Amino acid sequence: MIPKECKRLAEVDFPIAVVSKHAAREKSIRHGHPSTLHLWWARRPLAACRAMLLGLLLPDPCDEHCPEDFKRTSRELLPKVQGEVGPNDEDLRKSILKFIGDFANWDLSADRTFLDVSRQLVKAAHPDETPLVVDPFAGGGSIPLEALRLGCDAVASDLNPVACLILKVMLESIPRHGAELVKELRRVGAEILRQAKQELVDFYPKDTDAATPIAYLWARTVKCESPNCGAEIPLIRSLWLSKKTNRKRALRSKVVRRIGDVPQVEFELFEPKADREVSQGTVTRAKATCIPCKTVLPPERVRAQLAAHHGGANAIFDKSGERVAGARLIAVVTLKPEENGRHYRLPHRQDYQAVCKAMERLSKVEESSPANHLSPVPDELLPPIGTLGFRVQRYGTLKWGDPFTARQKLALVTVVKKYQERGAQGITELLFPLLVSKFSELLTANCPWEPVAECPRKIFNLQAIPTRWEFAESVPTCDSSGGLSVVVDNVLRMLDTIGSNWRLGQASIADATDSLMPDASCDLWFTDPPYYDAIPYSDLSDFFFVWLKRMLPEHPLVRDPFDRTNVLTPKAREIVQDETKIVDSQRKDRNFFEREMGRSFQQGRRVLKNDGIGCVVFAHKTTEGWEALLSGMIHGGWVITTSWPIATEQQHRPRARESAALATSVHLVCRPRPDDAPIGDWGEVVRELPKRVGDWIERLQSEGIRGADLVFACIGPALEIYSKYSRVIDAEDREIPLGGDPEATEPHKRGYLAYVWEAVGKAALEQVLGTAEATTRNGAAGAIEEDARLTALFLWTLQSTNGENSPSPSPIKGEGMTEEEDEESDEDEGPKKKKKGLTLVFDVVRRFAQPLGIHLDSWEDRIIETEKGIVRLLPVGERGAQLFGQDGADLVADRLEREPAGTLQLTLFAERTEAPRVKG
Repeated sequence: MIPKECKRLAEVDFPIAVVSKHAAREKSIRHGHPSTLHLWWARRPLAACRAMLLGLLLPDPCDEHCPEDFKRTSRELLPKVQGEVGPNDEDLRKSILKFIGDFANWDLSADRTFLDVSRQLVKAAHPDETPLVVDPFAGGGSIPLEALRLGCDAVASDLNPVACLILKVMLESIPRHGAELVKELRRVGAEILRQAKQELVDFYPKDTDAATPIAYLWARTVKCESPNCGAEIPLIRSLWLSKKTNRKRALRSKVVRRIGDVPQVEFELFEPKADREVSQGTVTRAKATCIPCKTVLPPERVRAQLAAHHGGANAIFDKSGERVAGARLIAVVTLKPEENGRHYRLPHRQDYQAVCKAMERLSKVEESSPANHLSPVPDELLPPIGTLGFRVQRYGTLKWGDPFTARQKLALVTVVKKYQERGAQGITELLFPLLVSKFSELLTANCPWEPVAECPRKIFNLQAIPTRWEFAESVPTCDSSGGLSVVVDNVLRMLDTIGSNWRLGQASIADATDSLMPDASCDLWFTDPPYYDAIPYSDLSDFFFVWLKRMLPEHPLVRDPFDRTNVLTPKAREIVQDETKIVDSQRKDRNFFEREMGRSFQQGRRVLKNDGIGCVVFAHKTTEGWEALLSGMIHGGWVITTSWPIATEQQHRPRARESAALATSVHLVCRPRPDDAPIGDWGEVVRELPKRVGDWIERLQSEGIRGADLVFACIGPALEIYSKYSRVIDAEDREIPLGGDPEATEPHKRGYLAYVWEAVGKAALEQVLGTAEATTRNGAAGAIEEDARLTALFLWTLQSTNGENSPSPSPIKGEGMTEEEDEESDEDEGPKKKKKGLTLVFDVVRRFAQPLGIHLDSWEDRIIETEKGIVRLLPVGERGAQLFGQDGADLVADRLEREPAGTLQLTLFAERTEAPRVKG
């Protein structure tokens, strides 16, 4: 085994740039990727997990304690995938790092030679016993899957039943059954689809010209409340049907006025020659505009009308079967025999008749006696209003069956019934229900139509369930996008691609704060924990859980093992910040999250061997969040040895261009702190800190790490010189805590992390200005003015990792939200006017401003503006009114408009015409 004194490779060096490139690229890989098995939110890229696991499992060849057998075996193996290894230990280290970077490539993840070399390297490092990797927040399974790929044993757990089902299939079913599973899924999928087609054929009729509908495009509707109108308003954001270059199709409206009747809005198809020919939609941020009279219906009235119809996704028919209200068909997408491409037509009477028949059939199904005490259609309640990611309740969507139309419910109920009628399910017992669960995301009344790809999109583009005004209803029995057969084919392709030539893992439902693992039983504790209120995992996963429990009514995984009365996924023990939920008479607030996360770290320290190693992935964007995480780790008995930022987000996303949102996930490498760890001297610790931070900044910048990513990636080295001690005391025997009051001046009150942020901030200013004399503690400045220091802070922090050094001004939006998706939100107010200027989280600005001698209050409404926890650096044009009065501001603004974009906005000094370039 690796001697305890020997450093692991990831504690010394790591190929950040290469692994980051492969990890970011993996976001765009869909076909054949394990993530296509089933959705799980914030899944770690396999490239990052695979590379970090190798770095944690392999010893550093340059360490004096590195086993000679490992070095000899490595020299024999590596030439199989690269050139000959040089004679020195440093050469061997570089060769192993190159292998780690190369193997992060998705295209090589199943390459037989790379697999064999990786597994033999791990075996050479652990010759006596196969290393055991434990992940208590396993989620989608990226970490344990890659551990099995490398020949390790893996124990994965999660509190969430949906995550656990994914883990069971990925880590147990696939490696146990392999090719047999592929064959059986193909057979079972074809059989159930054939039976479902027979039962549902009348509800998706073909056209008289033999064209086959593959999607129905609907719009929710409300009534105009103007006293002289009363027209029906179809709620539509976009009238585009197809944006293909050679086949553009769209809708346009016309108003038909008949004597004695309210105005009618009708649609016609046309082929636009230019985009401007396509009109704007009728709804923006829940405000609906009546086409005949132009009256604007306010959001509260839109909500009230839709709430009266449980969300408004269904058409309403009279006794004769004629549609009279509710959702309205606006177009039908078809495929024609022996003709390429999608075709579009306006709805026919038979389209509505089929829907009416489906509603009548569903009513009979719902009236039947429920099996296993479960109603056929999910009647479990959605979470309360105010839950993160949920606004649909305000539109009358109150039960988990409400996000589906009647015909969609009937289709899903039919597939569930056909599956259960098969009796004993064999090796696809868990896989096929997961497949149907995945399919349900494409068969809801919230799926948008994608006019470029010409197919329905899944609803979870964000970590939320939105309200979509218009939606695409796919045909579940068709062989096109949105059909069940396509979902089956995609999963089969994934099974073929990832193979099954790895060890068998273990997956179970478990509480991370109460692990069933024995003491000192694992070699590597590696996890990606939840982050405060970032994602409401359990509430979102209930979307899938309500269908899974109907597919597997007797299975122990589809229930809350900690609360038999809970009919949904576990909520009380879930470690997230969600103040809509109460546990032991206390709200699940920030304190709850930090306390429980600290307990999970203690459990990790308990189950890890004394010579083992740990890694925690974190990507929070505030210093407060980092302080809480680090406090939990250090109090849990960990020594943080280093930190590696790996890019996991694509740089073109809007969030990356506007603020200090992290493009990387920081991997904190840690060791168990010995029980007899010594006491540290504060003077020595604080003297070592600036050099350690400065050296690490240079190291990371050489790999293209910039801005906010670099700030938090400095944590590891800075924390090692503090966390290796049982405690740190000053000359008066006062303990220096990790966190404290950043406004205090005495170290035992201020806390160590305030000095860390100060060291990073000073290094940042030096990087921007090219001098270490720009500022000193308590704000004693040299030639650099305070407002210039504040501007420099923004410029440095907002650099983008991988070299995008000039973020474009853009409005403040939610995390990861695109402009199109923001327009689909259902906020009360209309679209906000876009504000120019660069933005940072207030917490980050506050922590860096004080040690840099910047008094934020003095510059509020002069060069910065703070709103809802976000600090915006005002563009020069907006500062003009403060500096020169309004008339002078107009002159300045006029000059700015004549200048090339950005040449003055980022200027620090009057004598310079361009922004200073940052080192590195």
